[in-house]
Amino acid sequence: MSLQCGIVGLPNIGKSTLFNCLSNAKAQAANFPFCTIEPNVGVITVPDERLTELAAIDHPARVIPTTVEIVDIAGLVQGASHGEGLGNKFLANIRETDAIIHVLRCFDDGNVTHVYNTVDPVRDKEIIDAELQIKDLETIGTRLAKMQKQAQTGDKNARRLCEIMQRYKEVLEQGRPARTVEFESKEDQKLCRDLFLLTAKPVLYVCNVDEKSAATGNAYSEAVREAVRDEQAEVLVISAQSEAEIAELDTFEERQMFLEELGLEDSGVNRLIHAAYRLLGLETYFTTGPDETRAWTYVKGTRAPQAAGIIHSDFEKGFIRAEVIKYADYVQLRSEAACRDAGKIATEGKDYVVQDGDIMHFRFNV
Repeated sequence: MSLQCGIVGLPNIGKSTLFNCLSNAKAQAANFPFCTIEPNVGVITVPDERLTELAAIDHPARVIPTTVEIVDIAGLVQGASHGEGLGNKFLANIRETDAIIHVLRCFDDGNVTHVYNTVDPVRDKEIIDAELQIKDLETIGTRLAKMQKQAQTGDKNARRLCEIMQRYKEVLEQGRPARTVEFESKEDQKLCRDLFLLTAKPVLYVCNVDEKSAATGNAYSEAVREAVRDEQAEVLVISAQSEAEIAELDTFEERQMFLEELGLEDSGVNRLIHAAYRLLGLETYFTTGPDETRAWTYVKGTRAPQAAGIIHSDFEKGFIRAEVIKYADYVQLRSEAACRDAGKIATEGKDYVVQDGDIMHFRFNV
């Protein structure tokens, strides 16, 4: 999978600290704006208890988890859409990602400089939203003029795209993101993909709070929730500094004790990874046996032949059928042979839509 989430936000609000917790790729973290200039890409392991359980059953020679790519993009500032603060470069980095993790500062600390000197996450969100919306309006304006000429020649797709871009334009001029536009059909959705609008990308808001607010949030994070109520976007509360401290602990037991002290069942990093995975529309199927237990990433809605192709292109080309065991059945019966004896292995053809957690074996002939 090459889908990526980009971490964005104003300078110096904890993006790089959070990224460092997520990835072994260490981005520079310092108490001054623009400490990140080039985007850092981290290939992040997706924690999955199902993979651990399958490995405990089959005792394979190796266990391979799935991953998700996270990109730490340098902080945007007001005027980015006009080139301020290397704005064009930063916006280009965002355009290359498939989803956005928008980090907002939701903590008070006089020792950590804020680029606007006061803490106001809703204002910070609106600043970045405005920059992305301005850039999208520029994109729409350029493309619309060209498409209107094509529409005049009788091109039906061009005419329909003009109608959709007009809807985008109206929404953006109202200060709303392009992702709030609802499509009438999948065909309309496909027509708009080539626009690569920044505000059409799905977004996850991450409220970076102080340690004492890690479990419950605070007034700042509640203000963010209220501000994004109509966006159908998930809001996650995380203390990046606490996550950095957890990452320094040596043992699982020490990390769990730290989490318990914070009133948390799971780390913010794990919750963020899973949220990013969902944001990209990704799910997981498994292959398992004595040689290898492995998690495979696919886009939700993928059919069996295309899922097979993720393992190897020959699997898709010569696809015959897929043998599918549901995760719950495998865990209960403890082996493929037992599942077969119990009639719990389904034989699926080319139209089968893979379900999250499926354990699959592909039959193919090339």
